[in-house]
Amino acid sequence: MSALTKAKGFKKSKTGTYLSIGSTAFGAFGVIKQARKARFEHDTLRLIDAVVSAAAIATGVALLLRELKRIGDDDVLLG
Repeated sequence: MSALTKAKGFKKSKTGTYLSIGSTAFGAFGVIKQARKARFEHDTLRLIDAVVSAAAIATGVALLLRELKRIGDDDVLLG
């Protein structure tokens, strides 16, 4: 099994999905910082950008959670 095949398999594993959720959630800290700065500076355009970015992060986490649930349903040891 090549390293590339292993890497692709890791992305679809439970561990890989948890890692993706963590890294996506970590991006939320940057968005929160951006939103606070925009509110402090009364910069509406940056605030809108922060809100859209937050929505993208929430959607990404929701998709990853759905994938995690699908992986859990396919696990024969759990069923």
